[in-house]
Amino acid sequence: MGFFQNLFKSSGKKKLKVADVAKRFDLRGRTGQGSMSKVFQAFDKDLGRTVCLKILDKEKTANFEARFKAAGKPSEGEVCMQLRHRNIVQTYEHGVTTKGEPYLVMEWIEGMGMNFLIETNSPQLAPNRFYFMIQLADAVAYIHNQRFLHRDLCPRNVMVTKENIVKLIDFGLTIPYKPEFCRPGNRTGTADYLAPELIRRQTTDHRVDIFALGTTVFEVFTGHLPWERATSSEETLRRRMSTEPRDPRKLKPSLPEPVCRMLEKAVASDRELRFQTAAELRDNLKAMAQSLGEKAEED
Repeated sequence: MGFFQNLFKSSGKKKLKVADVAKRFDLRGRTGQGSMSKVFQAFDKDLGRTVCLKILDKEKTANFEARFKAAGKPSEGEVCMQLRHRNIVQTYEHGVTTKGEPYLVMEWIEGMGMNFLIETNSPQLAPNRFYFMIQLADAVAYIHNQRFLHRDLCPRNVMVTKENIVKLIDFGLTIPYKPEFCRPGNRTGTADYLAPELIRRQTTDHRVDIFALGTTVFEVFTGHLPWERATSSEETLRRRMSTEPRDPRKLKPSLPEPVCRMLEKAVASDRELRFQTAAELRDNLKAMAQSLGEKAEED
C-alpha cells in the first residue's frame, strides 16, 4: 500500500478530504513554484472566495515525509491547520486531490514578498523596517510556543500586504520541536540562512530559526546578507563555517550604533551569543524602535 493510501487507514486520524481541482477551483494563474509544489491564485467554489491553492508533488513529498516517518512527523497541512496567528498565512483546509497530490487551501495575500522589497529597495521598506521585523519575530515566537520549528525562514517566505501586515508562509520543512527531529543530519533549508551548527551537523534547537530570523533582519536593515553571496551552495556553507559575518557598519554606514550591535548579536556564529528566543529579539526591536522614534506598532 502506497504512502498516501496509508493516510486513509484508520489510525486515529481523520480521513483526508479529497478535492477534484478541475471542478472545485477556477485557476487564475500560477503565482509560484517551489522544488516540491505549485502555487496558484484560484477561486474556490466551495468557499466562495479567492484563495491560494498549493499543490504538492506527491512523489517528492512522500520521499521527504518518509525521512521522518518513524518519528511521526505531521504533514504540512496538519501543521498549518494548527497555526492561528495574525502574522502567519491562514490555512482553511488540506487534503489530497483526486490524483493523490496533497493540497492546501490558504488565504490569498495581496502584497509582495519581503525578498522583492529588499532587492528593489522599495520605499515601503525603510519606514516600516522595525514594524515588519517585530511582526515576523512575533510569528516565530508563536510557532516555537506551539512546539514547532519553521526551518526555512528567509525573506522569500515572508509576504507583506498593502496594509503593511507581515505574513509568514511555506511550512513545507516545518518539524515538531522534539529531540527526535533535532538530531544531527537534517540540513534542509535555504543555504544563505542555515545556522553554522546546522551546517556542522550538530544537534540543533530553536536557535537555528533565531539565526535565520536574525539573517533576515540583517538583510532588511543593511540590504545585504551577513556573508557575501557565493556562486554555489557548497561555498556558501564553507564561508559560514570559516568566516565571521560582515560588519553592518561598513554595509550601511548610516545605521545607528545600537542597531549595528543588535544585528551582530542576531547573526552570531556562536549560538550562545545570539538572541536566545524570538521573543527576546522582538522585544529588543520594539525598545530600539521606540528609542529611535521609528514605527513599532500599528497606527
